[in-house]
Amino acid sequence: MFNILVVDDEPLICKGLSSLLAASGLDIDHIFTANSGFEALDCIRMEEIDLLVTDIQMGAMSGIELMQHAKMTKPWVQTIVISAHETFQYAQMAVRLGAKDYLIKPLNSEQFLDSVRSVVLKMDKPSPELDTYMAGIGESFRLEEPLPEYSKLLNSLLTETAAVLGTEEELRKLDELKLHGPFFAVIKIKLPFPEENYTRKYTSRDHSLLRYAVLNIAKELLDQEWNSTAFYSPDEEITVIIQWDEKSYEESATGQVSRLDALGRSLHFNIHRYLHLNAIIGISQILKGISFMDVLNRQASKAILWNKEHADHYVFYYGDFNWNNYAADPSAEELHTHSNLIVQKAKEYIDENYAQKGLTIHEVAKKNHVSPNYLSYLFKKNTGHNLWEYVIKLRMEDSREMILNTDLRRYEIAERVGYESPEHFSKIFKKYYGISPSELKK
Repeated sequence: MFNILVVDDEPLICKGLSSLLAASGLDIDHIFTANSGFEALDCIRMEEIDLLVTDIQMGAMSGIELMQHAKMTKPWVQTIVISAHETFQYAQMAVRLGAKDYLIKPLNSEQFLDSVRSVVLKMDKPSPELDTYMAGIGESFRLEEPLPEYSKLLNSLLTETAAVLGTEEELRKLDELKLHGPFFAVIKIKLPFPEENYTRKYTSRDHSLLRYAVLNIAKELLDQEWNSTAFYSPDEEITVIIQWDEKSYEESATGQVSRLDALGRSLHFNIHRYLHLNAIIGISQILKGISFMDVLNRQASKAILWNKEHADHYVFYYGDFNWNNYAADPSAEELHTHSNLIVQKAKEYIDENYAQKGLTIHEVAKKNHVSPNYLSYLFKKNTGHNLWEYVIKLRMEDSREMILNTDLRRYEIAERVGYESPEHFSKIFKKYYGISPSELKK
């Protein structure tokens, strides 16, 4: 069963779409509604949302901004966008962020439900048993390394940049691969053979089948919104080269690392969903110039090594640790000390800013110079609850004190603890305490 979130700043539209969905016969568990981007983002953080249906133009946070935050929070959430304007720029941005459809108001009921059905039915495919999945791959595809001569060239590029760029023929081959950049990042996917929770013995054919399946999962995700090349690398790894031209990089330069982080989590999520394997994902920084490809490759490989320190975590960004502060690779004790410091600083920042409207995990992460994914992991590991639960805890405790000990009105209290509307505040308060603010006041 699926949970769907409908977001529109017009309550009647939310109500109408919810009624259509409820009567659609789809296997829906719960339909949530929100009247602003901030309210929707709280819902995505607190609930298991499978499909987001959002308007584009909504007050302080647009539907595009909501999609960006949602994708970073839970990259596997699917999205359908609705808009009152048939604007190419909006549609282009929505598709780039992975929207499954772009519908124009006034909505045709059947068209809307067809769009939802299409998305839900694709999500409804059960995770296959490994043997069945591998048998299907073996029957459907020739098992050979895609473009082996180019895979060899690309792997050489990652390790011997200066030599590879030496001849005219090699430059021509690189031009055929369309590695024009000028901005590049490298993602490495390391497959765990054998997986700990498997008792079966892997054969070399199993390895080939699984690598082929992972490569296809990666390509399917990447083709949606990335200019990328994915190929086999040594040591049971798959490498992805991401590139941006000047214009696409500058459009959201500050958010590109967060997008890479979301892509890494989406890769891990889907590989685990379909193949039951906990792939380890290493993500490099972004550098300008193809001559730095060997540096990016080393960064992604070094990021993967963090799994030895954090065995229950699988997506690592090289920039989350300041390697330059150490003459040699840091010890386990140094990593542990650094992790504790990150959490301590995050708590201090939240304690001072929890009442700020529009506060996001990404803002807290930016202040700590780490990725949102890594901060969220460390915070949960060190404190026992996730970061946003801590924000809500502070907001709710503060608001409870004001309700019991002041004569402030509901909208004033909502304002003081960071909520843009008293209705949103009341909804969160009742979910947290089990009673509404007015009931507590009585």
